[in-house]
Amino acid sequence: MDELQQIVEDMNRDGVAPKQRELLQYVGGVEEDMIGSFPYEVPEEYRNMPLLKGRATVDMKVKVKDNPNLEECVFRIVLDGYNAPVTAGNFVDLVERHFYDGMEIQRADGFVVQTGDPEGPAEGFIDPSTEKLRTIPLEIMVELGLYKAQTKLPFNAFGTTAMARDEFDNNSASSQVFWLLKESELTPSNANILDGRYAVFGYVTENQDYLADLKVGDVIESMQVVSGLDNLVNPSYKIAG
Repeated sequence: MDELQQIVEDMNRDGVAPKQRELLQYVGGVEEDMIGSFPYEVPEEYRNMPLLKGRATVDMKVKVKDNPNLEECVFRIVLDGYNAPVTAGNFVDLVERHFYDGMEIQRADGFVVQTGDPEGPAEGFIDPSTEKLRTIPLEIMVELGLYKAQTKLPFNAFGTTAMARDEFDNNSASSQVFWLLKESELTPSNANILDGRYAVFGYVTENQDYLADLKVGDVIESMQVVSGLDNLVNPSYKIAG
């Protein structure tokens, strides 16, 4: 806090956001240590899906094309399985399957960066065990369980990580994921068209500013779970086939 106070006194605007993120990560770690066991039961119909019962961290390494100032970048993504266990679990399971490795950035329009649409006719992940498209429900955790209450994971930060889905089918998300390229003042919580429509399950916490430099055709060289894999239950990637 003393360092943040000094940044404010020095009127160092560029230093405020990084220090805020550092403090929030510290607070998040303290809160996680206080939780202990997973605090609630996942609805029975989703209980056998890959679930992230806690937090996990994923490093995404991207090869950047046609940019003399940036050849590659590693983005760190912190996933919140406490508030989105099905969505985050699905993503971690796909990461462990190396589903995204070698995949290109498929959308970069100044508002979001998106990937996750595999080659072929399918618009998501085909589960080898069923040979069918695996989809997950729209997962929105709200404060106090009240309809239209403030969402616990809002679109309020550059690098907000969420699942894409069909516009007219809430439960059609599969593997396509996007990152928000707008700051919180442009997308205030519960005052934008995204909160409650798409499932947020994490935030990019390192190098998020470079998301704006990504273009269609840039390649995700790898995604790797660097912590929290032990919080994943029912991992399908361990099932043969």
